[in-house]
Amino acid sequence: MGLIDVFALATGAMVSSGIFILPGLAHAQAGPAVVVSYLLAALIAVTGMLSQAELVSAMPRAGGTYFYVTRTMGPAVGTVDGLLTWFSLTLKSAFALVGMAAFTRLVVDIDIHLIAAGFCLVFVLINILGVKEAGKVQLIMVTGLLGIMIFYVVRGLPAVDVHHFVPFAPYGVTKVLSTAGLVFVAFGGLLKVASVAEEVREPGRVVPLGMILSLLTVSILYGLIVFVTSGVLGSAELDHSLTPISDGAAAFMGRGGRIALSIAAILAFVSTANAGIMAASRYPLALSRDGLIPQAMGRINDRFKTPHVAILVTGALMLAVMFLDLTVLVKAASAVLILTYIFACLSVIILRESRVENYRPRYRAPLYPWLQAVGIICLLLLLVEMGTEILWTSLALVGAGLFAYWFYGRIRAGREYALLHLIERITDRALVDGTLENELKEIIRERDNIVKDRFDHLVEQCPVLDIEDSMSKDDFFRLVAEKMASFSLERCILPAVLHAEMLGRERESHTVIAPGLAVPHVVIDGKKSFGILMARCREGIVFAEDEPPVTAVFVLVGTADERNYHLRALSAIAQVVQDPHFMKRWMQAKNEQSLRDVVLLGERRRN
Repeated sequence: MGLIDVFALATGAMVSSGIFILPGLAHAQAGPAVVVSYLLAALIAVTGMLSQAELVSAMPRAGGTYFYVTRTMGPAVGTVDGLLTWFSLTLKSAFALVGMAAFTRLVVDIDIHLIAAGFCLVFVLINILGVKEAGKVQLIMVTGLLGIMIFYVVRGLPAVDVHHFVPFAPYGVTKVLSTAGLVFVAFGGLLKVASVAEEVREPGRVVPLGMILSLLTVSILYGLIVFVTSGVLGSAELDHSLTPISDGAAAFMGRGGRIALSIAAILAFVSTANAGIMAASRYPLALSRDGLIPQAMGRINDRFKTPHVAILVTGALMLAVMFLDLTVLVKAASAVLILTYIFACLSVIILRESRVENYRPRYRAPLYPWLQAVGIICLLLLLVEMGTEILWTSLALVGAGLFAYWFYGRIRAGREYALLHLIERITDRALVDGTLENELKEIIRERDNIVKDRFDHLVEQCPVLDIEDSMSKDDFFRLVAEKMASFSLERCILPAVLHAEMLGRERESHTVIAPGLAVPHVVIDGKKSFGILMARCREGIVFAEDEPPVTAVFVLVGTADERNYHLRALSAIAQVVQDPHFMKRWMQAKNEQSLRDVVLLGERRRN
């Protein structure tokens, strides 16, 4: 999927009951100030969305929130988040199909459950055929939906009666704030896009941009639509209306307007359901990959390359619950989505503070850590405002997730996670073995389409010196000569000769190319031999008395017939060290493998 597909998925996932049903119920609680409630909810959603965008840009994998929560806080928390998010997205998708009832009856008189079940089967089939096909259907529906919504705003603004906004907040400021918690569910669907990041082109750039554009577009449209609806309908008509936008359209466009907006509502519910199946099915896929639920859920269709088992199970669950009373369950699902935003904010904090070397998001959330801290506090307040019944229901669902992990996933899956890195950094105890760093490295290679070249292979195999104390240039070259002569150059040169060559090269011209960085390079006798050595000296190597000590050294030694590659290797190193964060990463690297990763994941052109 491309940027337009991601935008359509995120937008279609948000635009449904949050705008076509909720404004009437919300107006009854906050009055005309419901416009402020929507905008406040959008601002709170921004905190989670920006954190989510950073995490997805670093780890674009199927499973979205589950994947990064597991890599941040461990498989127990990840299992809870994965199962609950899958359950909540499925419930909201089923609710979206059932929600067409109020609008379908305005157009045709057919049993809504049959229509909903039919749409469910159709979208299950579309999603099995491929995410690209599902994305095309989503784009068509969202384009039509946005067109009708914009038309509603343009036609409705001239009909707004300002007297309907007096008094603006009849029930007080507190009600405006609590209503923001009620309408927050309108922005919950934004997180669905994270679960399909693995199937997006250039996910590190496209997913964050698509999420930001979608939230900005929907927030503006929500504000304008609620403003128009409040302005054309009085409280007597709007309060508790289950078809507020259709009623508003009827007020200034007659029956034709009611039918047009009812069609838009149906499109909205259908697009939400389609996006829900697409997103929800990726959670059991990711859980099965990690061994936390049966592996059958992770099977990929050989022909269509989609997780057909997970899609079928998700569709079956939707069919089962759409015949139930979903009121409490949908509220609980919304509470779970709020928890997901909280997890996103916490995950960013843990990953940054753990200093996991290979956590390299393409997009970084601004105003860290204040954005995340404010987001967590506001989201917790929204949860509290939803009432004790929802809190207890949410706790029961969390308990069910922990039960599933304890009796199935715990004995089948173990995983290193960022919280262990943070604890290790604080307590100075060895708790990790590098598996998380290796996994993140492979994710970056796949995300950035990195194909290994000769320089990568040399760096993976070359000797690495990690020196604590300060030392002289002569002592350093002697150490390098011993190491390279025996390791990289297959004894084609004696250590004493190599030592003399390097000292002679240094006398000809200094190889310190930047403060703290040197690249000694010499040509030796022989054929078809080339070697690299990397060194870090925390206290610094003294190359010259009038220059700062050198902490990063790349030594290149090769025969004359390798001169062309010698220049290519120099170019590769020059590109890597140009990164403004290079020296910081180099000095913070935990071990030899981390030093290699700093170079291997550096941005450069590969030959």
